[in-house]
Amino acid sequence: MYKVVTISKQAVNKYCKEQKLFTEKVEKLVIEAQELRKEHPGCGVEKMYYVLRPEFLGRDRFIDIMMDLGFRVQYKKNYKRTTYSIANQYPNLIKGYLVNKPSTIWQSDITYIALGERFYYAVFIVDVYTKLIVGHRISNHMRGTANLEALEIALKEYDAPKIHHSDRGSQYLYHEYINLLKSRGSRVSMAISAQDNAYAERINRTIKEEYLDYWKPKTFEELQRNISKAVWHYNEKRIHKNLNKMTPREFYENCFKKNYKNPIIEIYDNGSG
Repeated sequence: MYKVVTISKQAVNKYCKEQKLFTEKVEKLVIEAQELRKEHPGCGVEKMYYVLRPEFLGRDRFIDIMMDLGFRVQYKKNYKRTTYSIANQYPNLIKGYLVNKPSTIWQSDITYIALGERFYYAVFIVDVYTKLIVGHRISNHMRGTANLEALEIALKEYDAPKIHHSDRGSQYLYHEYINLLKSRGSRVSMAISAQDNAYAERINRTIKEEYLDYWKPKTFEELQRNISKAVWHYNEKRIHKNLNKMTPREFYENCFKKNYKNPIIEIYDNGSG
């Protein structure tokens, strides 16, 4: 048989040994992937590759194997309305804006989270340039005070943004919120379309779909703990392809290093809002 297929017995034995070694490495890798998913349950397969960085596998092969092993992430859609627009008192200042440092533009949005028959509301504030979540707050209401608390948390640790951008929700026209921004020298920017608040909208989806949908908190206290944990993992552990495969925290810190050349990003302009 060896003569018919023109291979040697030694070659077959070598292949079997190599295949056994490869299988053992994959088995160890799967254990690492499972541990990663416990901490970051919504982590996509490609991001898993850049976090785990297996030396014996290329990206495409890794993705194929992990997909075959059932590591595909399933997402669900969110339709509930969380802000109620009123007359737009502020223009959109960020369309086509070029950014090359932190605290240039912050975006914020509100998202709902259902626990049984009750709804809670999460406010996130994200630095557009670094993708870092700089402030957040969970509440059982949609009043502007929750937004104010998230902003106060952000301003304790980070420099005030040059521009604060949001949708036209009444929570973002809360007078104390606006006054705090202006007292720190921030300009207020608002838009009509969700696309013009895309960075904040994406944070909402990420926290809910990649973390909370898997952890399934049952109480408000669990939700608070889970969101704090999710924000920490997002900022400190979740790598981003468009941040040169760094976490938001790593990218933020690099921005202040003398020898690091900050890339320039342009804010999406869809021609409306």
